[in-house]
Amino acid sequence: METDFIIVFTLVILISSFIHGSIGFGFGLISTPVVALFTDIQTTITYIIIPTMIVNLVSILSEGKFFEALRKFWLIILLMVIGSVVGTYILVYYNSEYFKLILAFIIFFYLFQSLVKLRATFIANYPKSSTYGLGLVGGVVSGLTNVVAPLTIMYTLELKYSKKDTIQLSNLCFLFTKVGQVATFVYFGEFSSQAVQISFASMFIVAIGLYFGIKIKKKIDAKFYAKILKVLLFIIAWVLVFQTVEF
Repeated sequence: METDFIIVFTLVILISSFIHGSIGFGFGLISTPVVALFTDIQTTITYIIIPTMIVNLVSILSEGKFFEALRKFWLIILLMVIGSVVGTYILVYYNSEYFKLILAFIIFFYLFQSLVKLRATFIANYPKSSTYGLGLVGGVVSGLTNVVAPLTIMYTLELKYSKKDTIQLSNLCFLFTKVGQVATFVYFGEFSSQAVQISFASMFIVAIGLYFGIKIKKKIDAKFYAKILKVLLFIIAWVLVFQTVEF
């Protein structure tokens, strides 16, 4: 593996975990598209899947009331695990560069709905159907792209959940979909020894990023921070599009 990639990967993991620790989500949303600029989506996900699980577990525990959140959102989580297995199955069999376009679309969707305050009123009008839809569709999307936060955020906002519930749902869904994804990768023999080594080696970097991120959580200007993050995501999404089209 090239030294340049290892340096970039280390910096991406450090920055992504720092941001996640400071705002409660964002590790997969940031690290996945950046690492995907240097390799394919499947390799990207296998490299960051263990760090992703660690980051989400720490975030869940730091928010507290784990079992209460699990009881509240168990159905969505179960459906997402099923969806993630389906999405991962598709990823393993096709592993197309065009899956990067799906990732770019999810980022653009997230940025657009946050910019215009887009409301999905059907969620509030049909909460049960929306729960099934979010679970299965969100799971497939997570399996294919390693990103699901935009969908869970929209869902919780429409149903008037608290910020804490939003963070807990996003992290719980991400954590359990990664469990399903790991199982699927292992079943098909796609979880290479190199991916395991890189994932576990990056846990130390993740711990540093999370520690300092959580440390400054109450000291930062969250709105200004979010604006910078959105600009970076916008640039990354366009790079993914151009890279895929050129491919």
